[in-house]
Amino acid sequence: MNPEAQQDVSVSQRIRMMFYMMKPNETSFQILEEVPDYVKQATPFFISLMLLELVISWILKGKPPGRLDDALTSISAGVFSRLPSLFSRSIELTTYIYVWENYRLINLPWDSPWTWYLTFLGVDFGYYWFHRMAHECCLLIEFYSTDKVLSLNCPGREIKEVNIMWAGHQTHHSSEDYNLSTALRQSVLQIYTSWMFYSPLALFIPPSVYAVHLQFNLLYQFWIHTEVINNLGPLELIINTPSHHRVHHGRNRYCIDKNYAGVLIIWDRIFGTFEAENEKVVYGLTHPINTFEPFQVQFHHLVYIWTTFWATPGFFNKFSVIFKGPGWGPGKPRLGLSEEIPEVTGKEVPFSSSVSHLLKIYAVVQFALMLAFYEETFADKAALSQATLLLRVCFIILTLTSIGFLLDQRPKAAVLETFRCLVFLMLYRIGHLKPLIPSLSFAFEVTWVAQWLNVYLWLRL
Repeated sequence: MNPEAQQDVSVSQRIRMMFYMMKPNETSFQILEEVPDYVKQATPFFISLMLLELVISWILKGKPPGRLDDALTSISAGVFSRLPSLFSRSIELTTYIYVWENYRLINLPWDSPWTWYLTFLGVDFGYYWFHRMAHECCLLIEFYSTDKVLSLNCPGREIKEVNIMWAGHQTHHSSEDYNLSTALRQSVLQIYTSWMFYSPLALFIPPSVYAVHLQFNLLYQFWIHTEVINNLGPLELIINTPSHHRVHHGRNRYCIDKNYAGVLIIWDRIFGTFEAENEKVVYGLTHPINTFEPFQVQFHHLVYIWTTFWATPGFFNKFSVIFKGPGWGPGKPRLGLSEEIPEVTGKEVPFSSSVSHLLKIYAVVQFALMLAFYEETFADKAALSQATLLLRVCFIILTLTSIGFLLDQRPKAAVLETFRCLVFLMLYRIGHLKPLIPSLSFAFEVTWVAQWLNVYLWLRL
């Protein structure tokens, strides 16, 4: 995909692509290099729609659609998940191209509307089965300690779920809020398993067509993460809507293993996984992770698998830890015991940061500056050296981690923030980072030091 192709995409197209309302003749490309980076171009609309949701929620409900700390964590996960693309093409495209170049059976015309619509169905069908495989019966993540594992079961159903795949998807379900920022809470690991479900399309569909629909399928799923849209009437029968997807994100018993669709809800209706929204949905994992630190949000289930793998005796049992359900244990059914599924009372209180308002303002300011560096890095990546790219990525990750530490009120938060500020000044001095307004560089540097001193005193006191 080519970021430089973005000048060929009109404002009207950028709006319509968020809702999969593009036409074949305006999104068909002969070669992969001509395909615009639609996801990158959608960034302003992510922000605009989140602000619009905030206003509408305040008008309708008298309150924001979620919590600031949770929204920052969700956007952090989205940033985290996109960083690897600075260095290489995604594995989803790399494996697809390999299959296409070596094993394709036929070559469907890239400019045919029939190829376009077939790809739309194929990508959406592949997403349904990937999504279902990733966490059927394991929306309820187990809480584990050194002596006990709480598990779950899906009674009376063939199991199509793999623990290692859930590790790459649970990040998206860890939010206890449900708003447009939740859509951005993506896993850095997920693409390393999802590619398998799209690869069969490479036997006959050109990579350029696939790359378009892979992006549109993802973009469509942004707007359905909201509570400000209720029922869409007859459309509820055909497409995935906010109401259907709220069920998918719920941890109520009636929500488990339901509504895996990406764009078309007909897949759930056909394969028996559809459930309409009725009682109030409680969001998140059954046992919340209670942290805003990005590495734990991304990798805590992988750590669980690793710990369980080494603690479980026997080769075949270790193999089962990876490829059976997350609730499995020696002597248990594939997904554990159904009686261990916690009940939802409706009185659950989402985990929130208890830091002061001033410290939250500081975190937001630093987060906004990080986003500016993030956007600038993606815009200039072709002109930046690999060393500069690597240093910038490390600084972005360090910033996200430090903000997570601040919100969690970790004991080492002050030390980490001090280190981060020193790293920034060092990178700024040697030219790997630059202020947004070069003429104000000295004032920028002084302000940065002053901000650090303030937050250091807040944390120490």
